Amino acid sequence: MGRVSTGNENPVLDACRLTARWLYRHQAADGHWRGPLEGDTILESEYILILAWAGKLTGAHVPGAVLRILREQLPGGGWAIYRGGPVDISASVKAYLALKLTGHDPESEPMRRARRAITVAGGPWAVNSFTRFYLALLGQMSYAACPAVPPEIVLLPDWFPVNLRRVSAWSRTMIVPLSLIWAFKPLRVLPREQGIAELFADASGVHAERVVGRLGGDDLWAKFFRGVDRVFKTLDAFGIRPLRSRAVAECRRWMLERFDGSDGLGAIFPPIVWSIVALRAMGCSEESPEVQECWRQLEGLIEHEEDGSTRIEPCRSPVWDTALTLRGLAVDRLARRGQCDADSPADARALEAAVDWLLDREVRTDGDWSRRTAPVAPSGWCFEYSNRFYPDVDDTAMVVIAMATWRQTLAGEETFCSRRLTRANAAIDRARLWLEALQNSDGGWGAFDRDNNCELLCKVPFADHNAMIDPSSPDLAGRVLEALGRIGLRQGHPAVDRAVAYLRRSQEASGAWYGRWGVNYVYGAWQAIEGLLAVGVPKTDHAVVAAADWLAAHQSPCGGWGESPDSYANPACAGQGEPTPSQTAWALAGLLAAGRHDSPHARRGVQWLVGRQTACGDWEEEAFTGTGFPKVFYLRYHWYRLYFPLMALGRWSIAAAGNQALGQDRVEVSSAKQSECVEVAAANANRVCADNGAAREREKVA
Repeated sequence: MGRVSTGNENPVLDACRLTARWLYRHQAADGHWRGPLEGDTILESEYILILAWAGKLTGAHVPGAVLRILREQLPGGGWAIYRGGPVDISASVKAYLALKLTGHDPESEPMRRARRAITVAGGPWAVNSFTRFYLALLGQMSYAACPAVPPEIVLLPDWFPVNLRRVSAWSRTMIVPLSLIWAFKPLRVLPREQGIAELFADASGVHAERVVGRLGGDDLWAKFFRGVDRVFKTLDAFGIRPLRSRAVAECRRWMLERFDGSDGLGAIFPPIVWSIVALRAMGCSEESPEVQECWRQLEGLIEHEEDGSTRIEPCRSPVWDTALTLRGLAVDRLARRGQCDADSPADARALEAAVDWLLDREVRTDGDWSRRTAPVAPSGWCFEYSNRFYPDVDDTAMVVIAMATWRQTLAGEETFCSRRLTRANAAIDRARLWLEALQNSDGGWGAFDRDNNCELLCKVPFADHNAMIDPSSPDLAGRVLEALGRIGLRQGHPAVDRAVAYLRRSQEASGAWYGRWGVNYVYGAWQAIEGLLAVGVPKTDHAVVAAADWLAAHQSPCGGWGESPDSYANPACAGQGEPTPSQTAWALAGLLAAGRHDSPHARRGVQWLVGRQTACGDWEEEAFTGTGFPKVFYLRYHWYRLYFPLMALGRWSIAAAGNQALGQDRVEVSSAKQSECVEVAAANANRVCADNGAAREREKVA
């Protein structure tokens, strides 16, 4: 339902104020913000699976997790990894097993539907590597069907072509505990009635070894690594493992070292779960401090919904949410300068508290990133509350942008914030040097490490989670350029010039850019435009014009923008999907940066956002517009629907200041027009992606 017009002569600023009030009300006492972070049902399923392995299925959170799994089941019987997506075989098999473990009758209607969907999608042999390990833990699949992850990998030196430091940070934190699981092969045999033998019976025509042998692909390198996999398994079977005890000890040391100052290993769900199993497999008791700490961190990811369901978060996102909210509220203050409530002391104090909270969380110690980076003073921010070994480029750049935007709001008040401002300036200077040190050789940036781009590693059998490496991505390059531009760097600076050249090379023929961390080309185009303009690339530059034209061309008839994760599998779906507040805000921000605030496309985008705001100042958004691993794992940031529209509307108000038509724009959108927008966008997305979806289903069956 659209927000009821208040009759305010400036409806855009009125909308901004409503959202700002919502965010101020939801600020934590210590100054930070954290919105819910939602993944798909693999999290609840894996939570139940690990409880079953540990003998804890009577836990208080299990019924709620089961409720969410059942609630998210598709009409056709399977489970998807994002709303509106196709059946995912790994998510579906894990959900089915979780339901069996919690007493669901295999002949019940939801379970029969699930079995049919799983069979059509390829059966249990088609699941990915992570799922294979879960099935092996519970005796539903042999460890021989899992890719070899020998713990000896931690002993390989940095100069060796394949070593632990050359895989991505998130894969690193999963590989080490998984290697211990592969070495010890812990097992809990389930009662027959809790297993999934019926799924394997339905797939009896599938040759198991043939399916396992396809892991990694079909090119020469993939075949080579599958050969290496067989060698490792043969040596292990004959007990030929001379370095095993040393490797196990090093894995344990590596894990425990990274527990310190972190919300669990890597501060993300998979390594936390694998750490529990690995520690127990090595002989740690359930009551040991290390194991209890892992359980405590896992319990900290549990959220309860109003409908009684339980949702497991993949991690927490306080630094990201706080930086984005600070930036949005700072833009709001800038937009309403000259208004009667522009300089509210309470608002100023709220922003100062957020600045202090962020400054207190600057990571000032070396981490994994320092192994492949020229010496530089440690400085950066992580995504979570604590993750000292893994500050990341994206959060660090966003904190710099937020701090720089906050500095703009001071406007003559610098003396009242002198100590805080001095701290912020020093942190920004350190972060700039750290970001420059992590720039890749190609001019872009990855998330956690410098030059983490050995594509050979994507051919190993374990690489089917699509995240073995952490190469440059256009959206990250755009974000860092924006940060550098906000603090005064321009073309002519070596790091800036290399990044601009990288963005020019990586621009698609369509004019858009790929978005690694947000869905997808709308996100990438917005970030690249922002970055280029921030460092002095003119608005008339061909790359900027082409990207802005692409955004304008992909606006939905109702004025919003949307894009489905389908575009990762099929670029023909780029810019196609039901409009969402977050993606509309991204596209609008891209047009604003490109100097098109007065264009019909920008005005219609503003009208779409203001017309769909609720009475309490937020927007409705169920879509997954965040990306974990493309094609594998997606995220719904619940507050993307708030701070991104606030930023975009505030910036449009600033750009349009002095435009006499601003107060005369009509922003209400009728219910009929909203319905028309949804129907047209859905029809467009279905038409563009239908052939691709059918092809994927045929491939899975084959």
